[in-house]
Amino acid sequence: MHWNTGIKVIAAALCAALLAPAFAQDAPVRIGYAIARTGPWAVGAQMTQEPNYIMWADQLNATGGLSVKGKKRKIELVGFDDRSDAETVVRTYEKLMTSDKVDLILPPWSTGATFAMMPLAQKHGYPLLAPTATGRKLLGMKNPYFFSLLQQPDRMMDALAEFLKARSVSTAAMIYVDDLFGLEQSAALVVSFKEKGIKIVESKSYPLGIKDLRPVLTDIKAKNPDAFIALSYPPDTFLVTAQAREIAFNPKAFYVAVGAAFPIYRDKMGPTIEGVMGLGTWNPKTSAATKAYFDAHVAKHKKEPDRWASAHAWAGLEIMQQAVEKVGLDRKALRDYIAGNEFTTIIGKIRFKNGENISTPGVVSQWQGREFEVVWPPDRATSSALHPKPNWK
Repeated sequence: MHWNTGIKVIAAALCAALLAPAFAQDAPVRIGYAIARTGPWAVGAQMTQEPNYIMWADQLNATGGLSVKGKKRKIELVGFDDRSDAETVVRTYEKLMTSDKVDLILPPWSTGATFAMMPLAQKHGYPLLAPTATGRKLLGMKNPYFFSLLQQPDRMMDALAEFLKARSVSTAAMIYVDDLFGLEQSAALVVSFKEKGIKIVESKSYPLGIKDLRPVLTDIKAKNPDAFIALSYPPDTFLVTAQAREIAFNPKAFYVAVGAAFPIYRDKMGPTIEGVMGLGTWNPKTSAATKAYFDAHVAKHKKEPDRWASAHAWAGLEIMQQAVEKVGLDRKALRDYIAGNEFTTIIGKIRFKNGENISTPGVVSQWQGREFEVVWPPDRATSSALHPKPNWK
Protein backbone atom coordinates (compact mmCIF):
# COMPACT_ATOMS: atom_id res chain seq x y z
CA MET A 1 0.00 0.00 0.00
CA HIS A 2 1.32 3.46 -0.90
CA TRP A 3 2.50 5.50 2.10
CA ASN A 4 0.10 8.43 1.37
CA THR A 5 -2.78 6.00 0.91
CA GLY A 6 -1.98 4.39 4.26
CA ILE A 7 -2.03 7.79 5.96
CA LYS A 8 -5.44 8.55 4.42
CA VAL A 9 -6.84 5.21 5.59
CA ILE A 10 -5.58 5.73 9.14
CA ALA A 11 -6.89 9.31 9.16
CA ALA A 12 -10.31 8.16 7.95
CA ALA A 13 -10.43 5.47 10.63
CA LEU A 14 -9.49 7.97 13.34
CA CYS A 15 -12.12 10.41 12.07
CA ALA A 16 -14.79 7.70 12.09
CA ALA A 17 -13.82 6.69 15.63
CA LEU A 18 -14.02 10.27 16.83
CA LEU A 19 -17.36 10.88 15.14
CA ALA A 20 -18.98 7.58 16.17
CA PRO A 21 -20.11 8.79 19.61
CA ALA A 22 -21.65 11.88 18.04
CA PHE A 23 -23.49 9.77 15.48
CA ALA A 24 -24.67 7.43 18.27
CA GLN A 25 -25.96 10.37 20.28
CA ASP A 26 -27.88 11.68 17.27
CA ALA A 27 -29.30 8.27 16.32
CA PRO A 28 -33.01 7.82 16.95
CA VAL A 29 -34.21 6.08 20.10
CA ARG A 30 -35.65 2.83 18.79
CA ILE A 31 -38.68 1.67 20.76
CA GLY A 32 -40.21 -1.70 19.93
CA TYR A 33 -43.53 -3.37 20.63
CA ALA A 34 -45.99 -6.00 19.47
CA ILE A 35 -49.66 -5.01 19.44
CA ALA A 36 -52.89 -6.46 18.10
CA ARG A 37 -53.91 -4.83 14.83
CA THR A 38 -55.95 -7.87 13.79
CA GLY A 39 -57.85 -10.54 15.68
CA PRO A 40 -60.06 -10.34 18.79
CA TRP A 41 -57.61 -8.26 20.85
CA ALA A 42 -57.47 -5.52 18.22
CA VAL A 43 -60.57 -3.66 19.47
CA GLY A 44 -58.95 -3.02 22.83
CA ALA A 45 -55.38 -2.58 21.59
CA GLN A 46 -56.34 -0.06 18.92
CA MET A 47 -58.52 1.84 21.38
CA THR A 48 -56.20 1.93 24.35
CA GLN A 49 -52.56 1.52 23.42
CA GLU A 50 -51.20 1.97 19.90
CA PRO A 51 -52.91 5.33 19.30
CA ASN A 52 -51.19 6.59 22.45
CA TYR A 53 -47.81 5.24 21.36
CA ILE A 54 -48.13 7.02 18.02
CA MET A 55 -49.35 10.31 19.51
CA TRP A 56 -46.61 10.35 22.15
CA ALA A 57 -43.84 9.77 19.61
CA ASP A 58 -45.27 12.35 17.22
CA GLN A 59 -45.63 14.97 19.95
CA LEU A 60 -42.06 14.51 21.15
CA ASN A 61 -40.58 14.33 17.65
CA ALA A 62 -42.33 17.61 16.80
CA THR A 63 -40.30 19.26 19.58
CA GLY A 64 -37.00 17.57 18.73
CA GLY A 65 -37.50 14.14 20.24
CA LEU A 66 -37.11 12.33 23.55
CA SER A 67 -34.78 14.10 25.98
CA VAL A 68 -32.03 11.62 26.90
CA LYS A 69 -30.25 13.15 29.89
CA GLY A 70 -30.78 16.59 28.38
CA LYS A 71 -30.07 15.79 24.73
CA LYS A 72 -33.03 15.38 22.41
CA ARG A 73 -33.17 12.40 20.08
CA LYS A 74 -35.93 11.45 17.67
CA ILE A 75 -38.10 8.43 18.45
CA GLU A 76 -38.38 5.56 15.97
CA LEU A 77 -41.27 3.23 16.76
CA VAL A 78 -40.73 -0.38 15.68
CA GLY A 79 -44.18 -1.96 15.94
CA PHE A 80 -45.55 -5.29 14.72
CA ASP A 81 -49.00 -6.90 14.56
CA ASP A 82 -49.14 -9.74 17.09
CA ARG A 83 -52.37 -10.99 15.44
CA SER A 84 -53.96 -11.52 18.87
CA ASP A 85 -51.76 -14.57 19.38
CA ALA A 86 -49.65 -15.15 22.49
CA GLU A 87 -46.96 -17.15 20.63
CA THR A 88 -46.55 -14.32 18.13
CA VAL A 89 -46.26 -11.88 21.05
CA VAL A 90 -43.39 -13.89 22.54
CA ARG A 91 -41.55 -14.39 19.23
CA THR A 92 -41.85 -10.72 18.34
CA TYR A 93 -40.49 -9.44 21.64
CA GLU A 94 -37.66 -11.98 21.52
CA LYS A 95 -36.68 -10.61 18.11
CA LEU A 96 -37.01 -6.98 19.21
CA MET A 97 -34.81 -7.52 22.25
CA THR A 98 -32.14 -9.71 20.62
CA SER A 99 -31.59 -9.28 16.88
CA ASP A 100 -33.26 -5.87 16.59
CA LYS A 101 -31.66 -4.60 19.82
CA VAL A 102 -34.23 -1.86 20.39
CA ASP A 103 -33.43 0.68 23.10
CA LEU A 104 -36.76 0.34 24.91
CA ILE A 105 -39.97 -1.65 24.65
CA LEU A 106 -43.65 -0.80 25.03
CA PRO A 107 -46.12 -3.42 26.27
CA PRO A 108 -48.66 -5.52 24.37
CA TRP A 109 -52.41 -5.41 25.08
CA SER A 110 -54.06 -7.50 27.78
CA THR A 111 -53.17 -9.41 30.90
CA GLY A 112 -52.65 -12.66 28.99
CA ALA A 113 -50.26 -11.24 26.38
CA THR A 114 -48.24 -9.43 29.03
CA PHE A 115 -48.06 -12.57 31.15
CA ALA A 116 -46.67 -14.47 28.15
CA MET A 117 -43.82 -12.05 27.41
CA MET A 118 -42.95 -10.88 30.95
CA PRO A 119 -40.10 -13.40 31.41
CA LEU A 120 -38.37 -11.91 28.35
CA ALA A 121 -38.43 -8.44 29.87
CA GLN A 122 -36.61 -9.79 32.91
CA LYS A 123 -34.23 -12.01 30.93
CA HIS A 124 -33.08 -9.19 28.67
CA GLY A 125 -33.49 -6.36 31.19
CA TYR A 126 -36.21 -4.16 29.66
CA PRO A 127 -38.50 -2.07 31.92
CA LEU A 128 -42.14 -2.92 31.17
CA LEU A 129 -44.79 -0.34 32.12
CA ALA A 130 -48.04 -2.23 31.49
CA PRO A 131 -51.35 -0.31 31.19
CA THR A 132 -53.67 -3.21 30.34
CA ALA A 133 -52.31 -6.02 32.53
CA THR A 134 -53.59 -6.49 36.04
CA GLY A 135 -53.51 -9.29 38.56
CA ARG A 136 -51.81 -10.44 41.73
CA LYS A 137 -50.52 -13.45 39.78
CA LEU A 138 -48.48 -11.14 37.58
CA LEU A 139 -47.11 -9.29 40.59
CA GLY A 140 -46.49 -12.63 42.28
CA MET A 141 -43.93 -13.44 39.58
CA LYS A 142 -41.72 -10.85 41.32
CA ASN A 143 -40.32 -9.62 38.04
CA PRO A 144 -38.23 -6.53 38.95
CA TYR A 145 -38.71 -5.08 35.45
CA PHE A 146 -42.53 -5.28 35.50
CA PHE A 147 -44.67 -2.32 36.59
CA SER A 148 -48.47 -2.57 36.57
CA LEU A 149 -50.22 0.75 35.96
CA LEU A 150 -53.80 -0.49 36.29
CA GLN A 151 -55.51 -0.85 39.64
CA GLN A 152 -55.32 -4.43 40.89
CA PRO A 153 -58.45 -6.65 40.93
CA ASP A 154 -58.93 -6.42 44.69
CA ARG A 155 -58.83 -2.60 44.56
CA MET A 156 -61.36 -2.39 41.74
CA MET A 157 -63.70 -4.99 43.19
CA ASP A 158 -63.46 -3.45 46.68
CA ALA A 159 -64.52 -0.12 45.19
CA LEU A 160 -67.51 -1.78 43.50
CA ALA A 161 -68.49 -3.60 46.71
CA GLU A 162 -68.21 -0.40 48.75
CA PHE A 163 -70.36 1.45 46.23
CA LEU A 164 -73.06 -1.24 46.29
CA LYS A 165 -73.03 -1.58 50.08
CA ALA A 166 -73.49 2.19 50.41
CA ARG A 167 -76.68 1.74 48.36
CA SER A 168 -78.01 -1.15 50.44
CA VAL A 169 -77.50 -3.79 47.75
CA SER A 170 -77.83 -7.21 49.41
CA THR A 171 -77.75 -9.72 46.52
CA ALA A 172 -75.71 -10.00 43.34
CA ALA A 173 -75.07 -12.34 40.41
CA MET A 174 -71.80 -12.61 38.52
CA ILE A 175 -70.48 -14.02 35.26
CA TYR A 176 -66.82 -13.91 34.25
CA VAL A 177 -64.62 -14.76 31.28
CA ASP A 178 -62.63 -17.93 31.86
CA ASP A 179 -59.08 -16.59 31.65
CA LEU A 180 -56.54 -14.97 33.98
CA PHE A 181 -58.35 -11.62 34.02
CA GLY A 182 -61.80 -13.06 34.75
CA LEU A 183 -60.55 -15.57 37.30
CA GLU A 184 -58.65 -12.98 39.35
CA GLN A 185 -61.38 -10.34 39.18
CA SER A 186 -64.09 -12.82 40.19
CA ALA A 187 -62.02 -14.25 43.06
CA ALA A 188 -61.43 -10.73 44.38
CA LEU A 189 -65.13 -9.90 44.08
CA VAL A 190 -66.16 -13.00 46.04
CA VAL A 191 -63.87 -11.99 48.92
CA SER A 192 -65.01 -8.38 48.90
CA PHE A 193 -68.73 -9.21 48.72
CA LYS A 194 -68.36 -11.63 51.61
CA GLU A 195 -66.70 -8.92 53.70
CA LYS A 196 -69.46 -6.44 52.82
CA GLY A 197 -72.32 -8.88 53.45
CA ILE A 198 -73.50 -9.04 49.83
CA LYS A 199 -74.81 -12.49 48.89
CA ILE A 200 -73.85 -13.94 45.50
CA VAL A 201 -76.91 -15.81 44.20
CA GLU A 202 -75.23 -16.99 40.98
CA SER A 203 -71.64 -17.20 39.69
CA LYS A 204 -70.80 -18.65 36.28
CA SER A 205 -67.77 -18.59 34.00
CA TYR A 206 -67.93 -18.57 30.21
CA PRO A 207 -65.30 -19.19 27.50
CA LEU A 208 -63.55 -16.62 25.35
CA GLY A 209 -65.40 -16.03 22.11
CA ILE A 210 -68.84 -16.93 23.42
CA LYS A 211 -71.66 -15.92 21.06
CA ASP A 212 -74.76 -16.31 23.21
CA LEU A 213 -75.24 -15.50 26.91
CA ARG A 214 -79.03 -15.38 26.80
CA PRO A 215 -79.61 -18.71 28.63
CA VAL A 216 -77.30 -17.67 31.48
CA LEU A 217 -78.90 -14.23 31.74
CA THR A 218 -82.40 -15.71 31.71
CA ASP A 219 -81.48 -17.99 34.59
CA ILE A 220 -79.98 -15.07 36.54
CA LYS A 221 -83.02 -12.88 35.86
CA ALA A 222 -85.22 -15.49 37.53
CA LYS A 223 -83.15 -15.13 40.71
CA ASN A 224 -83.85 -11.36 40.75
CA PRO A 225 -80.52 -10.08 42.13
CA ASP A 226 -80.11 -6.44 43.14
CA ALA A 227 -76.87 -6.21 41.14
CA PHE A 228 -75.42 -7.94 38.09
CA ILE A 229 -71.68 -7.99 37.34
CA ALA A 230 -70.07 -9.23 34.12
CA LEU A 231 -66.28 -9.46 34.34
CA SER A 232 -66.06 -9.34 30.58
CA TYR A 233 -63.85 -8.48 27.62
CA PRO A 234 -65.04 -5.99 24.94
CA PRO A 235 -67.00 -8.40 22.68
CA ASP A 236 -68.71 -9.94 25.73
CA THR A 237 -69.48 -6.50 27.17
CA PHE A 238 -71.43 -5.61 24.03
CA LEU A 239 -73.08 -9.03 23.92
CA VAL A 240 -74.23 -9.15 27.54
CA THR A 241 -75.59 -5.60 27.37
CA ALA A 242 -77.61 -6.26 24.21
CA GLN A 243 -78.98 -9.58 25.44
CA ALA A 244 -79.88 -8.29 28.90
CA ARG A 245 -81.91 -5.58 27.19
CA GLU A 246 -83.56 -8.14 24.89
CA ILE A 247 -84.85 -10.19 27.82
CA ALA A 248 -85.69 -7.09 29.91
CA PHE A 249 -83.23 -8.01 32.65
CA ASN A 250 -82.81 -4.70 34.45
CA PRO A 251 -81.37 -5.01 37.96
CA LYS A 252 -80.80 -1.98 40.20
CA ALA A 253 -77.07 -2.08 39.36
CA PHE A 254 -75.63 -3.34 36.06
CA TYR A 255 -71.82 -3.54 35.78
CA VAL A 256 -69.64 -4.69 32.88
CA ALA A 257 -65.85 -4.73 32.68
CA VAL A 258 -63.42 -4.20 29.80
CA GLY A 259 -64.99 -2.17 27.01
CA ALA A 260 -67.46 -0.33 29.23
CA ALA A 261 -65.16 2.69 29.17
CA PHE A 262 -64.87 2.68 25.35
CA PRO A 263 -66.65 5.51 23.55
CA ILE A 264 -67.55 2.97 20.84
CA TYR A 265 -69.63 1.16 23.47
CA ARG A 266 -71.61 4.34 24.04
CA ASP A 267 -71.88 5.11 20.33
CA LYS A 268 -72.90 1.60 19.28
CA MET A 269 -75.29 0.84 22.14
CA GLY A 270 -76.80 4.35 22.27
CA PRO A 271 -78.96 5.73 25.10
CA THR A 272 -79.78 2.20 26.25
CA ILE A 273 -76.61 2.15 28.40
CA GLU A 274 -77.74 5.02 30.62
CA GLY A 275 -76.73 4.02 34.16
CA VAL A 276 -74.51 1.09 33.15
CA MET A 277 -71.38 0.95 35.32
CA GLY A 278 -67.91 -0.41 34.70
CA LEU A 279 -64.16 -0.23 35.17
CA GLY A 280 -62.92 3.33 34.93
CA THR A 281 -60.45 5.89 36.25
CA TRP A 282 -60.98 9.29 34.65
CA ASN A 283 -62.81 11.48 32.14
CA PRO A 284 -62.17 14.93 30.65
CA LYS A 285 -63.69 16.55 33.76
CA THR A 286 -61.13 14.97 36.08
CA SER A 287 -58.43 17.64 35.61
CA ALA A 288 -56.97 20.18 33.21
CA ALA A 289 -54.35 17.57 32.26
CA THR A 290 -56.94 14.95 31.32
CA LYS A 291 -58.88 17.52 29.30
CA ALA A 292 -55.72 18.49 27.38
CA TYR A 293 -54.92 14.83 26.74
CA PHE A 294 -58.49 14.11 25.60
CA ASP A 295 -58.49 17.06 23.18
CA ALA A 296 -55.09 16.12 21.74
CA HIS A 297 -56.19 12.51 21.20
CA VAL A 298 -59.36 13.57 19.38
CA ALA A 299 -57.40 16.04 17.23
CA LYS A 300 -54.78 13.42 16.34
CA HIS A 301 -56.88 10.30 15.84
CA LYS A 302 -60.37 11.69 15.23
CA LYS A 303 -61.70 9.46 18.01
CA GLU A 304 -61.96 9.65 21.78
CA PRO A 305 -59.73 7.65 24.12
CA ASP A 306 -61.36 5.23 26.50
CA ARG A 307 -62.05 6.37 30.08
CA TRP A 308 -60.00 3.70 31.84
CA ALA A 309 -56.74 2.28 30.52
CA SER A 310 -56.03 4.87 27.79
CA ALA A 311 -54.95 7.35 30.43
CA HIS A 312 -52.93 4.64 32.19
CA ALA A 313 -51.15 3.99 28.86
CA TRP A 314 -50.37 7.69 28.57
CA ALA A 315 -49.21 7.78 32.19
CA GLY A 316 -46.80 4.93 31.46
CA LEU A 317 -45.32 6.90 28.57
CA GLU A 318 -45.00 9.95 30.81
CA ILE A 319 -43.17 7.88 33.42
CA MET A 320 -40.78 6.42 30.83
CA GLN A 321 -40.15 9.91 29.45
CA GLN A 322 -39.37 11.35 32.91
CA ALA A 323 -37.07 8.43 33.74
CA VAL A 324 -35.12 8.67 30.47
CA GLU A 325 -34.71 12.39 31.02
CA LYS A 326 -33.06 11.66 34.38
CA VAL A 327 -30.94 8.56 33.78
CA GLY A 328 -30.76 8.04 30.01
CA LEU A 329 -31.17 4.71 28.23
CA ASP A 330 -29.32 2.42 30.61
CA ARG A 331 -32.14 -0.03 31.22
CA LYS A 332 -31.02 -1.18 34.67
CA ALA A 333 -30.76 2.46 35.77
CA LEU A 334 -34.20 3.10 34.28
CA ARG A 335 -35.69 0.17 36.18
CA ASP A 336 -34.18 1.37 39.44
CA TYR A 337 -35.34 4.94 38.89
CA ILE A 338 -38.91 3.88 38.06
CA ALA A 339 -39.03 1.57 41.09
CA GLY A 340 -37.74 4.20 43.50
CA ASN A 341 -39.43 7.46 42.57
CA GLU A 342 -42.83 9.17 42.33
CA PHE A 343 -44.06 10.50 38.99
CA THR A 344 -46.50 13.19 37.93
CA THR A 345 -48.99 11.84 35.37
CA ILE A 346 -52.39 12.72 33.95
CA ILE A 347 -54.06 10.34 36.43
CA GLY A 348 -52.22 11.89 39.37
CA LYS A 349 -49.06 11.03 41.26
CA ILE A 350 -47.90 7.43 40.77
CA ARG A 351 -45.49 5.47 42.90
CA PHE A 352 -44.76 1.76 42.61
CA LYS A 353 -44.22 -0.78 45.37
CA ASN A 354 -43.02 -4.20 44.24
CA GLY A 355 -44.26 -3.38 40.74
CA GLU A 356 -47.75 -2.25 41.81
CA ASN A 357 -49.18 1.21 41.27
CA ILE A 358 -50.11 1.92 44.89
CA SER A 359 -51.32 5.48 44.25
CA THR A 360 -54.41 5.10 42.05
CA PRO A 361 -57.49 3.90 43.97
CA GLY A 362 -60.23 1.58 42.78
CA VAL A 363 -62.86 3.50 40.81
CA VAL A 364 -66.44 2.87 39.68
CA SER A 365 -67.66 4.79 36.64
CA GLN A 366 -71.12 5.05 35.08
CA TRP A 367 -72.53 6.15 31.74
CA GLN A 368 -74.63 9.29 32.13
CA GLY A 369 -75.56 10.93 28.86
CA ARG A 370 -72.42 10.89 26.72
CA GLU A 371 -69.89 10.77 29.55
CA PHE A 372 -68.51 7.94 31.66
CA GLU A 373 -68.78 9.69 35.00
CA VAL A 374 -66.69 8.71 38.01
CA VAL A 375 -69.21 7.89 40.78
CA TRP A 376 -66.94 6.23 43.37
CA PRO A 377 -64.97 6.94 45.51
CA PRO A 378 -66.67 10.17 46.59
CA ASP A 379 -63.47 12.23 46.62
CA ARG A 380 -62.85 11.47 42.92
CA ALA A 381 -66.47 11.60 41.73
CA THR A 382 -67.35 13.79 38.75
CA SER A 383 -71.09 13.14 39.18
CA SER A 384 -73.60 11.61 41.57
CA ALA A 385 -74.57 8.03 40.73
CA LEU A 386 -77.81 7.00 39.07
CA HIS A 387 -79.19 4.29 41.36
CA PRO A 388 -81.30 2.32 40.70
CA LYS A 389 -80.23 2.11 37.07
CA PRO A 390 -82.88 3.53 34.72
CA ASN A 391 -84.85 1.04 32.64
CA TRP A 392 -83.39 0.03 29.28
CA LYS A 393 -84.37 2.42 26.54
